[in-house]
Amino acid sequence: MAVDPLIELRDVNKYYGELHVLQDIDLTVGKGEVVVVIGPSGSGKSTLCRTINRLETIRSGTILLDGQPLPEEGKALARLRADVGMVFQSFNLFAHKTVLQNLSLGQVKVRGRKKEEADRRSRRLLDRVGLADQAPKFPAQLSGGQQLGVPPRPFRHWGSVAIARALAMEPKALLFDEPTSALDPEMINEVLEVMRQLAREGMTMVVVTHEMGFARSAANRVVFMSDGRIIEDRAPEEFFTDPRTERAKDFLSKILKH
Repeated sequence: MAVDPLIELRDVNKYYGELHVLQDIDLTVGKGEVVVVIGPSGSGKSTLCRTINRLETIRSGTILLDGQPLPEEGKALARLRADVGMVFQSFNLFAHKTVLQNLSLGQVKVRGRKKEEADRRSRRLLDRVGLADQAPKFPAQLSGGQQLGVPPRPFRHWGSVAIARALAMEPKALLFDEPTSALDPEMINEVLEVMRQLAREGMTMVVVTHEMGFARSAANRVVFMSDGRIIEDRAPEEFFTDPRTERAKDFLSKILKH
């Protein structure tokens, strides 16, 4: 089934000094597709993800979003980053703003919405990810437990709030760079469930993750990277049950034992 391409990388190369971190990358992500990128540490997964909204520049090749080359700078670049939302490992929420303000800020600054409209949309999105009651809290706030002599914990719902913030911009696609790796185990499922719901609703997603269960259940394709190259790009069931390359077999044998 042919899909309408939304993200296209053609012969993309990226270097850090002498290190060739992305080598001749060709990748097309169709509208509504969920592509999960996996591979060993240092294989170029996060760098690949960050080139798609120009957080990383490339040495050569072409990256297209909806048929248009990525803009270089200025307002057009800000719009690109609204169209291609990104959820980072560290979530990058503003600690001095409330959860509601975190969601509304970009809508006002980049999308030009009035504050009331932005806040209304933000509350609706928080409700959608099950966090309507968190709107007035600060991400830097500590959540309960102190009175019981339990060490205080930072705000637990960073991941879902970060996803809601990206969604508030009405993006064409979402990029996830290891969104669960900094979370408590109990919060990982909350974030993955929000991501699964987005997948069911047809959001275009590129997800760098170590969560093989998510890759297997939610992805349309699994892209396996090693040493800056795409080694395999296949349907999840095919990849996990019958990897074609020795490198993929070796990776899976190590990761699926745990």
